Amino acid sequence: MPRLYIEEYTRSLVGKTICIACREGILRDHFHEVVGDIKFLNRRRIHTVLYHNIPNRFANQKDFKTLATRLPETRIVRVNPETDFYGHVLDQETKAHKLIFLERKALIDPSGHKINAITTQGVRQQINAWGDLIANVNFKGVLERICSRIDQGDYDRVHILAASKNAIKHELFTIEGFGTLIANNFVERFQAVASTQEVPIINGILNLYRHEGFLKPRTEPYLNDHFRNFFVTLIDDIVVGCVERKIIDTVTAEIGALAISTRFRSQRVGKFTVQQFMRTMRQEGFRRFVSLTNTPTLRRLFLAMGFIEPPAALFAERRKASPGVALYLKEID
Repeated sequence: MPRLYIEEYTRSLVGKTICIACREGILRDHFHEVVGDIKFLNRRRIHTVLYHNIPNRFANQKDFKTLATRLPETRIVRVNPETDFYGHVLDQETKAHKLIFLERKALIDPSGHKINAITTQGVRQQINAWGDLIANVNFKGVLERICSRIDQGDYDRVHILAASKNAIKHELFTIEGFGTLIANNFVERFQAVASTQEVPIINGILNLYRHEGFLKPRTEPYLNDHFRNFFVTLIDDIVVGCVERKIIDTVTAEIGALAISTRFRSQRVGKFTVQQFMRTMRQEGFRRFVSLTNTPTLRRLFLAMGFIEPPAALFAERRKASPGVALYLKEID
């Protein structure tokens, strides 16, 4: 089960509104799970709106009463079953921070992998390749409208989740996310770690790489002791990437512990983090940068950014500490 970072993520959500849209069949199948997640958001002082289209019949009055009783802080909007559900939600929510559609499954690519984060341009480029991989055929048609509203600045974030227990919590309060996030304004911010407050999320991101076998473990005590050597990249004030500064000599700095949240690995965050790290170190007088990694994605990133694999004789002492790991070098005049 993914780890929840409640306090860290709540800080960026408190006081904002999250709209959840869930069609009748899905809401009935996951009624208590959906209600539980929304109630959890309300306890964190996050405003919520729930859209559903359960028919207003006598047999459904118990469900309506349960929603009203358990979610008194949530604005509940019942959409007429004869009305286009998605169209109604998109028409009503003219300005939303987060709009969550609970579906049968998240968006997956032709290889069967869940799409974590994607821009509207990416949706338009790839939607034809997705084909029947979108469980709800009607939802495929509404994706273009969602993208248009995001492009116009009406929505900051649109999430598409497979409805299940803890789906919303795992989407909003974990490093990995749970479903598909569509957004354009992934504005990155790079800064030095100022306190141990950010250590838990840094540790979580590093652990993802450690589990993949590409990164030497950094224990949480190590991070607490050396937090001043770490820099982070943030999106929405949430840490999504990190890098550790290691000094080789007076002009050489090592790019260590470079790691990006799973959700944002395809969103230029790695390149941004390396660029900002080198810019920061350059201001301190460093002009040569090295990194040791066997991670295929990072190797491609370094080569694309103009790093080279220098002769084995260079940095021999440093190489001894990481035998069998490729070393990449870039010098800046």
